[in-house]
Amino acid sequence: MANVQTAGLRGWQVLGAVGQAGCMSTELPRLWLGKQPSVTWASGALDTTDDAYAAGQGVIFLTPHLGCFEIAAQAIADAFSAKYGPLTVLFRPSRQPGLAQVMEASRARPGLETAPTTLAGVRQMIKALRAGRSVGLLPDQVPPEGMGQWAPFFGKPAYTMTLAARLTLQTGAKLVLVWGERLPWGQGYRIHTSELPGELATDVGGVVLQINQAMEHLILQRPAQYLWGYARYKQPRQDHPA
Repeated sequence: MANVQTAGLRGWQVLGAVGQAGCMSTELPRLWLGKQPSVTWASGALDTTDDAYAAGQGVIFLTPHLGCFEIAAQAIADAFSAKYGPLTVLFRPSRQPGLAQVMEASRARPGLETAPTTLAGVRQMIKALRAGRSVGLLPDQVPPEGMGQWAPFFGKPAYTMTLAARLTLQTGAKLVLVWGERLPWGQGYRIHTSELPGELATDVGGVVLQINQAMEHLILQRPAQYLWGYARYKQPRQDHPA
């Protein structure tokens, strides 16, 4: 409940969050290995995404730990990869070899490519953006020490990745917020997209702050679907990219 209180919310506003976290665990096997469930797009979401791609400078999709972030990447790949090329998603492989193999095989599906959390992975994403393609990141994931900076998140300092900010400033790629809302009673998912509000800052610190503020706004729209148990304010680990 500490993270909920930090966000200025009361318990009744996040009722169902525990159940939503449970859904995340139970839905993963199907999303990785089974037939894709029903997916719809919120009003205007397809147009927002297509306009970002059409600008020709690449697209950086930012997805917080809100709703089903796995389905967001799959939906974008299904809808846009044939026209604009594959979506490259950044991920840290599991330390369990068997699970790592399953995760890598499930995510490297048609229209989706994976990039490791290494300097080679960063170069892979830059190459994709410069080719007008897209990349996907979880901007509220705590990066290793040296790969982020402290910035307010719901008013409390949180070690925040700078990668998305550096990528957009370096390549001119568009920033698009995306998340997959879980619909009730197993009806599937609804994909929401929006642009980062306001004019983009010209420095890394300014963009990092704008991204955190945008994540706060999304989370407050559906607080019961946010993963409040994630240790957002933890110290970064001593783990630098190879």
